Amino acid sequence: MPNIKSASKRVKTQAVRAMRNKAVKSNLKSTLKKADAALVSGEGAAEAVKTAVIKLDKAASKGILHKNNVARKKSRLARQLNAAK
Repeated sequence: MPNIKSASKRVKTQAVRAMRNKAVKSNLKSTLKKADAALVSGEGAAEAVKTAVIKLDKAASKGILHKNNVARKKSRLARQLNAAK
């Protein structure tokens, strides 16, 4: 337990942020899995990739994922989409 009042406040805020980040990451992973499944099946692949890219960009802008990590994931999705066409 922290002894300083501000440190105890930081512990509380970090717990809230960790839960929020975990929820966003979980939702993002589900979206990426849906995009991969759509790329394999070929049905609605472009729309699924588009939503995945939007969610990736939001995660990068909020600092949940690193921008280079997001760029790599987007590039791979785009490559798979072009190969499927």
